[in-house]
Amino acid sequence: MFNKESRLEKFKDAETIIGASIKVKGNFQGQGNIIIEGALEGSLKTDSNLFIGEKARVVANVESRDAIINGEVKGNIKAKGYLALGSSAKIFGDIQYSELSIEKGAIINGQLLALAEEHRKNENRNPESDKKNTEE
Repeated sequence: MFNKESRLEKFKDAETIIGASIKVKGNFQGQGNIIIEGALEGSLKTDSNLFIGEKARVVANVESRDAIINGEVKGNIKAKGYLALGSSAKIFGDIQYSELSIEKGAIINGQLLALAEEHRKNENRNPESDKKNTEE
């Protein structure tokens, strides 16, 4: 569907990078791209894109727009857009997605739930247009 280089291009301007030798605990919430190569325990939510590297270990519920996961995630995942699970991905939790790609070898121990078309439209809706509709 997409080659690896074009998918990784989204992450060139990452706002947060957790390097391979870094272990952090905490709740992360932001708007920029996030790259995780190390370990994270807590929760993670971004309005942008998420990349989890092959050797990364995440114990958290994760929410992002698009995500590429190659490492281990123990927790639920919600990708409002595109979710790609690489061959080395190990997921222990439920997954919600709009579009999904799974490479051979990925392990999922949980449920897969496609976000409904109506839910996707609501996620992308402009709040100003909602205001106008309720005022009429």
